[in-house]
Amino acid sequence: MSERWRVEAGRVWTGSDTAPIDDAVIDGEGATITYVGTQDFAPDFFGTARSAGLVTPALIDAHTHAAWAGHRHAEYMLRMQGADYVTIAQAGGGIARSYEALTAVDDDTLSAILDARLRRMARQGVATVEVKSGYGLTTEGELKQLRAITRASKNPALPRVVRTFLALHAVAPGLSRGEHIDRMVGELLPQVAREHLADRVDAYVDTHAFTVDEADRLFRAARELGLAVTVHAGQFSNVGGAELAARHGAQSADHLENISVDGARALAQAGVRAVLLPIASYTLRQAPPPVALLREASVRLVVASDANPGTAPTESLPLAMALAVREYGLTIEEVMHGVTTEAAAALGLASPVLCVGAPATMTLWDLPHENALAMPWGAPPIVDVWRDGRSLITS
Repeated sequence: MSERWRVEAGRVWTGSDTAPIDDAVIDGEGATITYVGTQDFAPDFFGTARSAGLVTPALIDAHTHAAWAGHRHAEYMLRMQGADYVTIAQAGGGIARSYEALTAVDDDTLSAILDARLRRMARQGVATVEVKSGYGLTTEGELKQLRAITRASKNPALPRVVRTFLALHAVAPGLSRGEHIDRMVGELLPQVAREHLADRVDAYVDTHAFTVDEADRLFRAARELGLAVTVHAGQFSNVGGAELAARHGAQSADHLENISVDGARALAQAGVRAVLLPIASYTLRQAPPPVALLREASVRLVVASDANPGTAPTESLPLAMALAVREYGLTIEEVMHGVTTEAAAALGLASPVLCVGAPATMTLWDLPHENALAMPWGAPPIVDVWRDGRSLITS
C-alpha cells in the first residue's frame, strides 16, 4: 500500500476555474491526490502533515535553451552599452559563441551542466521544463545536445523534460544556408525522429534568421514524421511567423514582440498559444508584445523564462512571472495560468490542476497568496516541489 500524506496550506490555488481555497488541506496516497478542500471537511488523518502558506500546481517553464555550456558575459556588457543583437552576432557573439562553447565540452560534461541547471530550476518551483537544442548547429553538435536532453528526460529526480529540436537557429560554420537547411531537414530530422530524440521541432523565423518558406519546409517534414512544431516568431520583426504557426497547427508561437492583427487572429482561430518571454525583451530593451491585441483576439497566453546564456541569462521562471506583471501588464491570474494550465497545453501535456485523482505535482510556497509570487523577484521562498508525489529538492 502506498504511503498516505497530507499538506495543510493557508491557501491552495488549484489551477482550475474555481476560486482558491483558504485554510486548505490536500491529502494523497503515493503519487495521487485523494482530497482537496477546506480543513472543515477533510477526512481523518493520522500522521505528520507538511505545511505551507500557499500551494499551487508545480510551475511549467515552456521555453528554455537550458542545455547550454560556457558563458556570454562579455557580450552582455556590450549590450548594456548599447550594442544590438545583430551587431553582436556579426562580431562572432550570440549563437556562434554558444556553439563554440558547446563544441568544447564532452557529452558527460554537458549532461552534468544540464542536470545541475534543472535542479536549480526545481528549487524555484518548477517541475516541468521544455529544453531546446539549437546551439549544436552541426549534426554532431545537435545530437550531443539532444542526447543530453533525452538523458535528463529519463531521470525522475529531475523536473520532467519536454525535448525540442531547434533545427533552424543559425547556419552551421562552413556550410551555405542551403546546405545547412538540407542537412537539418533532409538528414538530421529523420535521424532525430528515428532515435526518438525529440518531442517537437522549432525554427527561428525572423529578418536575420530563417524565412517562412524555409521553416515551412521543416515543419511539413516534421509533421510527416509525427513530431509537433513550435515557432520563434516576431521577436524583431513581423515576417509572418504567427501565420506560419497557425497554418501548421503549432503548439505555440513564441516571443511575438511584433505581430499583426491578422497574425493574432490566425493564432486564436488555430488554437496556438502565445509564449511570452519578458526577460528577453527586458534584456534587449524592446517594447512588450501587444498584449491587448492578443487578449482581444482571444489568444491564450503562456509565460516562460527563455533561459539562455545571452538574451535571457537566468534560470528563474519566477523572475519572468514578475516581469510579466511589471512590464507586460498581465494579471496574476493570467500569469499563474500562463505557467501552469496554458503552459501545459503549449507543450501538449495534460492540465496540471490540483484535484482528486490528479498527480501530486505541486509547489509548496512559503508565501501567503499567489499575488506574492510577482513580488520577491526571481527567488520566492520554497518549502518543497513535488513531481508525482516525490520531492525534487529534499530527496
